[in-house]
Amino acid sequence: MTPAAHDNDPLPPKVIASLRCSVCGAPVGLVDRTLSCENRHSFDLARQGYVNLLHARIPSGTADTAAMVAARADLLGSGVYDPLADELATHAEDGLIIDAGAGTGYYLARVLDAAPGAYGLALDVSAIALRRAARAHERAGAAVWNLWEPWPVASDSAEVILNVFSPRNGPEFRRVLAPGGKLVVATPNPAHLIELADLVVSVDDRKAERVDATLGEHFTVAGRTEVTRTVELSPEQVRQVVGMGPSAHHLHRDGRQERLDAITEPVDVTTSFTVSVYRPVL
Repeated sequence: MTPAAHDNDPLPPKVIASLRCSVCGAPVGLVDRTLSCENRHSFDLARQGYVNLLHARIPSGTADTAAMVAARADLLGSGVYDPLADELATHAEDGLIIDAGAGTGYYLARVLDAAPGAYGLALDVSAIALRRAARAHERAGAAVWNLWEPWPVASDSAEVILNVFSPRNGPEFRRVLAPGGKLVVATPNPAHLIELADLVVSVDDRKAERVDATLGEHFTVAGRTEVTRTVELSPEQVRQVVGMGPSAHHLHRDGRQERLDAITEPVDVTTSFTVSVYRPVL
């Protein structure tokens, strides 16, 4: 992946062109380090290069914490989930690629590397995560946003929307995708991390069925690929995989923290995902 050259890079111009004011919906432009629209609504870029377009507070516990983001960055940086990133990269297209729930920008950067004519927008509710996403790739920009709300993005603007273990807003996916665009959704399978079942939140056996039902009004399934392998995780990587997701909020229950602390040897663990491609209903 190609990280941005330095911490103060502004949003790429093509990303700015796709953004809309989150107050009035008008196009925005960048002057110095402030995005603003013709109605004088303005949003300052953070030092790390992302922009916060929210104008309401997010309920406590919604966004990832600093510890969760650090654990995710460390685990992804080790290559444990590289097969998933490689599969997602096969769906790269030139044009705008939006990662809805981008986190640190790891997957978006891998996809952008596979399409030299693409540029990316990382959307996530966690400003802490977007500090990393804004620097993940020179052709990517990052904006703080609640995915359940109407997005501050132009209609018909994205060739690809990525959605990796994140909330799925079907109406906004459909509105923002360009004609002929595709939605690429990654979900964990029931076998994912099954060896750590007493430490992580389990995956619903009917996960794929529920995702299809959520998106069915707006999309049809165009293809599916399963990505499964067994990896050896060090004790520290086990702690990272538990600490980077929702399971981190439940370690105080049922002796989970004590069981996690007791792991001192490598563990063979199954990683299993389904990557589904959806096309808009015409």
